[in-house]
Amino acid sequence: MKTSMATVCISGTLADKLHACAEAGFDGVEIFEPDLLAAPESPEEIAALAGRLGLSLDLYQPMRDVEGVDDEAFAAVLRRADAKFRLMRRLGIDLVLCCSNVATATIDDDTVSADQLRRLGDLAAGYGIRIAFEALAWGRFIDDYRRAWRIVELADHPAVGVCLDSFHILSRGHDPADIGGIPGEKIFFVQLADAPRLSMDVLSWSRHHRLFPGEGDFDLTDFTARIVDAGYTGPWSLEVFNDTFRQTDARRTARHARRSLRWLEDTVSRAMPDAPAELEMLPDSAAPSAVDFVEVKAEDTSGVEELLGQLGFTSRGRHRTKPVALWTAGKARVVLNEQHARGWDPRLAAIGLEVDDVEAVDLRMRELGVPRAYRRTYAAEERLDGAIAPDGTEVYWAQAADEGDPAWVREFEHGETELATEITGVDHVSLSQPWDAVEEATLFYTAGFALRVDSSTDVPGPQGLVASRVLVAPGGGVRLPLNVAPPILAAERAGVALPQHVAFVCADVRAVARAARERGFAPLEMPANYYDDIAARFALSEADVDELRDLHLGYDQDAAGEYLHFYTRTIGEVFFEFVERVDAYAGFGAGTAPVRLTAQGRR
Repeated sequence: MKTSMATVCISGTLADKLHACAEAGFDGVEIFEPDLLAAPESPEEIAALAGRLGLSLDLYQPMRDVEGVDDEAFAAVLRRADAKFRLMRRLGIDLVLCCSNVATATIDDDTVSADQLRRLGDLAAGYGIRIAFEALAWGRFIDDYRRAWRIVELADHPAVGVCLDSFHILSRGHDPADIGGIPGEKIFFVQLADAPRLSMDVLSWSRHHRLFPGEGDFDLTDFTARIVDAGYTGPWSLEVFNDTFRQTDARRTARHARRSLRWLEDTVSRAMPDAPAELEMLPDSAAPSAVDFVEVKAEDTSGVEELLGQLGFTSRGRHRTKPVALWTAGKARVVLNEQHARGWDPRLAAIGLEVDDVEAVDLRMRELGVPRAYRRTYAAEERLDGAIAPDGTEVYWAQAADEGDPAWVREFEHGETELATEITGVDHVSLSQPWDAVEEATLFYTAGFALRVDSSTDVPGPQGLVASRVLVAPGGGVRLPLNVAPPILAAERAGVALPQHVAFVCADVRAVARAARERGFAPLEMPANYYDDIAARFALSEADVDELRDLHLGYDQDAAGEYLHFYTRTIGEVFFEFVERVDAYAGFGAGTAPVRLTAQGRR
C-alpha cells in the first residue's frame, strides 16, 4: 500500500513538512501550492530534497475553477494551466488536482465542462501530465463524484480521470456504492479524511474539522474497500484540514497520520475476503478485559496513602527494590510511586490493563509505531510491556490472572491482611487531555486496544464546556472518558488543566461512604441546591434524599437503572470517585459533573 499525505495537513515550512513525512514513513506527498509559493527553495531544490528523503511527489494541488466557464474565462484558464504545468515539470510531478468550479462557473452543462476538461487534457498531455478531476462538496454545479465521473467519461481523454475524496463524498451523504462503476485506471488519485458528524455548512466543516482515519464518524473502511475493489492501485493519500494539526509539531502529527493509515489498511484488509496482497493486516488486538492497576506518582504520596486508608483500601506493602507502595481493595489496585518524582504533586501517571494475549498487543503496538514505556526490571520481577499515550500517560498491559492477584503483586512485601470491603474494582479512569492530543489519543486506544468510542458530550463547568469522549472495551470491562478542558483553563497550565480521576465500583457505595466517614474521611461537599433538584427530578422518598445529602452522594437514573457516587477532594492533580451501578445503568452521572466541577473550583 503506497502512502502519501498532503503537505497542508501539518505545520512548518515545506522543507520541514517533507522531513516530517519521510521520518514518519510515508512513501510520498501531495504538494499544496501555497506551501511551495512560500518556500525559499526553488522547485528543483524541493524535488531534490524529496528525492534524498526517499519521497515521491505524487500530486500538485489545487487548480481551481477550470470548467463551466465562458470562452473568454477558459482562455485565461489555459494560460494559467500552461504556467502551472511548466512549474510541475520543474518539480517532476505528473498529476494535478483540478477541483470542480465554485467561483466562476456560469454554465451548468456537462458537455461544456467535458469539452473544457478535454482541451485542458490536451494541454496537459503535451507536458506528460494527467488531470485528476474532483467534485467539491460545495461545487457551484458539480458537487457529486458521480457527476464528475460522467463528465470525465464525456471528456474521453487518456490524460483526464477522477480524484475521489472521502470527505467530499461522505459529508454530503453520497452513496459510495457507485464507485464500483468507475474503472480503476480512471481513478487517478484518492484522498482520505475522516470527520465528526456536525451540523454546519460543509465548507467550514471541511476547512476546520477533518480528522485522520479512525478518529471520526465516517465509514472509511467501506469507502476504501470499494475503491480497492474498483481496481485502484495508486497512493492512499491523507488530505486533512484541521486547525489543531496545523499548529502542533509536524513530526509528531506526521507519525500520528501514518499510524492512522496503517490502522485503515488493517481494517480494509480484514473487511475484504480477497484483499490484495499489498494490504497487510496488523497483528490481532487483544482487547483489555479489566483495569489491572492505576498508578499515582509524586515526590511524597503520604497524603494519598492516608486517603486510601480512610476509604477502606489495604496497604499491601512496599516493592522490594523500588520506592513504590501498593494499596488494594477487592480487584482495585493503586500503585503509589515516589521514584523519579522530585517536585511532583500527586498525579495519575500510569494505568495497567488486563489482556488475554500480551504478545499480540505488544506486536500490534510495535507495528503501529507507538512510543514505548520503559521501566527497569530485575531478573526476579515480572516484566510489564507498555506504551506512552499521547497525553504522556504510561499504559501497560499484563496477562489477565485466572484467579487471585496478578503475579507482579507478589513483589510487594510486608503488607497487611486485606480488609473486607464493598469496593470491588475499577469502574472507569477519566484521563484529561491536552487540547492538541485528544484525537491522537482516540486513535491510540482504538487502534492499539480495540476500544471504541461509545459517546461524546459537553459538560458545563464554571469556566466553560468540558468536552468528554468515552472509550469502552468490548464487554465494558474498561471505560476511559477522555476530557478536554475549556481554553481558559488549558491556557492557565499550558496543557492539561483538569485533574485526572479514578472511579472505583462498589457493591454498596453508601456503606463505603459511612465507613470512610467513621475513619475521618471528608468527601467533596455537594451543595443543598443540588439535592433540591434531585428531589424534584426523581421519584425518591424524602428519607432517600436526606441520606444522599448526608453522605454527599450524587445520584442519577435512566430507563436502565441508577447511579450513586461520591468524590474525594483533589490531592495534587488527582481525585477518586466511588460509584454503585444499579441494574444496567451505563452512564457516568453527567448531571452531577457540573456541580462537581464547581465544587472543585471553589477549593
